[in-house]
Amino acid sequence: MKNLLSIFLLFVMVACNSGPEVIDDMGDASFNLVDQDSNAVVFPDDFEGQYVVMGFIYTNCPDICSLITQNLVKIQESLNNPEDVQFVAATFDPERDMPSVLKKYGEAFGVDENFTFLTGDSTEVFALMDSARVRSQVSMRQDTEDGGEIYFINHSDKIMVLDKQSRLILEYGGSQPMIPSVVKEDLERIR
Repeated sequence: MKNLLSIFLLFVMVACNSGPEVIDDMGDASFNLVDQDSNAVVFPDDFEGQYVVMGFIYTNCPDICSLITQNLVKIQESLNNPEDVQFVAATFDPERDMPSVLKKYGEAFGVDENFTFLTGDSTEVFALMDSARVRSQVSMRQDTEDGGEIYFINHSDKIMVLDKQSRLILEYGGSQPMIPSVVKEDLERIR
């Protein structure tokens, strides 16, 4: 009976300390991107040793991208701008979302210093999107009178969390209003 109780207690201790299940290991991946200040960023390598809370957006989005960005900012604020958590928004529209555009977009949301926007060469950006299982597709394209082009993109609605070893451990619907409190609670539990 004493041995059985010891085994049970050991099982409970292991179960309680196992942490969240790893959904995907992105530690072997490497994407050469640039941030909103045109600095080179190797994702996820440059963020190793930090938790990463990441959303996927494009700045011309007429609806949910602003909600995703707003939720990332709310999560950051609710955690009191933690030093061990990096907040990232990656665009899937690298053609229009150049660093200067992302910087202006971030300023409109009042982002903090540990908030990074990522863009880059379309090959690298789309490879990152595939790795993160984010889907996007141009849904409407129209030429303007001045020879320009307007288009909108249908896309995945996602915020994900990577642990300090660049392993994907949590995924959420990014534009949902209750997401900031859920992510905060999950991160506090994990950290």
